[in-house]
Amino acid sequence: MTSHYKTLPGNGLTGGVTFTDEGVNFCVFSQIAERIELLLFETADDTVPFQVIELNSNTNRTFMFWHVLVIDLPDGTYYNWRVYGPNDTITTGSRIDSEKALLDPWATVVSDSLWQRNPARDAGDNTDTALRAIVLKDHYDWEDDEPYFIPLGESVIYEMHVRGFTRHDSSGVKHPGSFSGVVEKIPYLKSLGITHVELMPVMAFDNQDVPDKTASLGNVNYWGYSTHSFFAPHPQFAVEHQNARDEFRDMVKALHRAGIAVILDVVFNHTSEAGADGPTISFKALGNEIFYHLDATDKRIYRDYTGCGNTVNCNHPLVTRFLMDALRYWVEEMHVDGFRFDLASAMARGEDGHPQYHAPMLWNTEFSPHLRKTHLIAEAWDAAGLNQLGDFPGFRWAEWNGRYRDVIRAFVRGDEGWVNEVATRICGSSDMYNTKGRMPWNSINFITCHDGYTLWDLVSYESKHNLANGEDNRDGHNHNLSANYGVEGPTDDPAINQLRLRQVKNFMAILLLSQGVPMIHGGDEILASKQGNNNSFCQDNQLSWQNWQLVEKNKDMLQFVTGMIQLRRRQPTLTRSRFLTGQADGSNNDNQDKGNSLRDIAWHGTQLDAPPWHDPAAKHLSFTLTDPNTENLALHVIFNMHDTEMDFAIPVTDTGHWHIAVNTANDPAIFTLQEQPLTEAKHLTAAARSVIVLEFKPR
Repeated sequence: MTSHYKTLPGNGLTGGVTFTDEGVNFCVFSQIAERIELLLFETADDTVPFQVIELNSNTNRTFMFWHVLVIDLPDGTYYNWRVYGPNDTITTGSRIDSEKALLDPWATVVSDSLWQRNPARDAGDNTDTALRAIVLKDHYDWEDDEPYFIPLGESVIYEMHVRGFTRHDSSGVKHPGSFSGVVEKIPYLKSLGITHVELMPVMAFDNQDVPDKTASLGNVNYWGYSTHSFFAPHPQFAVEHQNARDEFRDMVKALHRAGIAVILDVVFNHTSEAGADGPTISFKALGNEIFYHLDATDKRIYRDYTGCGNTVNCNHPLVTRFLMDALRYWVEEMHVDGFRFDLASAMARGEDGHPQYHAPMLWNTEFSPHLRKTHLIAEAWDAAGLNQLGDFPGFRWAEWNGRYRDVIRAFVRGDEGWVNEVATRICGSSDMYNTKGRMPWNSINFITCHDGYTLWDLVSYESKHNLANGEDNRDGHNHNLSANYGVEGPTDDPAINQLRLRQVKNFMAILLLSQGVPMIHGGDEILASKQGNNNSFCQDNQLSWQNWQLVEKNKDMLQFVTGMIQLRRRQPTLTRSRFLTGQADGSNNDNQDKGNSLRDIAWHGTQLDAPPWHDPAAKHLSFTLTDPNTENLALHVIFNMHDTEMDFAIPVTDTGHWHIAVNTANDPAIFTLQEQPLTEAKHLTAAARSVIVLEFKPR
């Protein structure tokens, strides 16, 4: 490679790297920089740049954007920025450090082959340990692929970790732990019946960002909630790190061809630069005073609404533009179909740190024409006490419904006093969303997710077991609403294991029978366990990786989940676009079935039309749903979470008959319409701790 390339002033229209007929245009922002240098490297591991290009404030600056065009620069060049200017951490908050080689915030391909987080915290030149961006032209052929729109109301979401999905030796894929590995397992996802994968963070992150004691045990940041590059796929998820952008696209294209849409879990609330003692990677030196929330009087102090050391100042105009550019890039250039925003309420905080209902970042996202068919999902709280569940700014935003999770956990565990709220939650949480003009699909229902127990651990442990994380078991949630049914952890007791399995099926059945959008935590369908660890953020090992041997070992559970998804997808009454009212669906009064009268939902207890609303000890509930298309009966559902069996009346009909579609107390627990007909029955006995679903078949 030649040691010197000529330059032109370039332009500041687009951040990052753009290609022209003459060469490569570089652009970066810094409002208070006095001088900037572009460092060019031949390879990822070179510690000395082959050329340093100084940007002049008179010719290479437009407002706060610095730019230069390098003539005939070849593909595959690596680069960093270096910034010179004031360091005034107290008064202005600026943290310019001219000894640091900086990563381009707009980089679309990055290298972390030299990266060392701890030395980056220290004073001194870090050129030999810095993260680097790569100049790489885009020649990808999408082959007519487009972002894939599936209405949320018709969706079943599967949350998964790209690396953990195939990293286990049992996965049998050619490239374990990669985007390519996911492609090989698409037939499994398709057979399961899910419509969306929700990928835990795939934007390039710092896997060294863990507490020192955690790192001393050999642990790393596995989950990936430590983003440093908002436009670049994580290089370690690619077979060839410099090819991460196209390998990610290959995965998306293959998923779309299988009818599966892609949602990204994105972290816009904080970055991997952490607080005052964290490393300088990019934003701290380029615009610390703009990009982060700082204390009003002492700007050395980072306002930490995330529990991660810093909070992104999302509603500063420049930062809003930067983040909106990132979302648009992932939709238009990477073809993703939706985003789930981690600790999204931090994005609702204005520049003073106070919550804003009309936060520009959130409403810009809501109304962006580039995102009009893109699903938006909020984790509607932050780590500083702001909880906007049911009241997150905007209308399109769906929300992870943590209230649904807690209520269903308590009910299935057998706690008293939850029946009334269970009814509300399984009807799409209308108390949260209906009065605000939203829809049932604004509620993302889940029992478990990456953050907490697996479903099997939820019925196997009463206390968290997180010692392997290196934080003396202080980390992770304490309020888990879990139970072990007599033994903490694994047991050979067949009665306990049978009860645990029934409870897991109860959870999954209720989830897939609820209005709103069900989200399944990947691995729960095959009874994965993390040995009671409810905060496996740092466990990049077999504790977290999906063990594919469980597919055969726990095939009964897998078949149950697959069957429940099939039931949900063939029953339009479970995926309504409007809230249930308890009133008739239509005007066809010729088809009146006793006990239902064409109401969209009719509530019952052990007797028809006698729900136990006023019984504080009740742990049971039943209801009948009508098909909104045919106005026939559709489903009759029984929940019995008591410790004893109970006898339930069922609706009588002369236009068809019921079949038992699901009975979690049976083995197998799910049936086809050709099995289990109830031709004359008026009552049905529900075993202790069981869910029964009757499916109507017209004559």
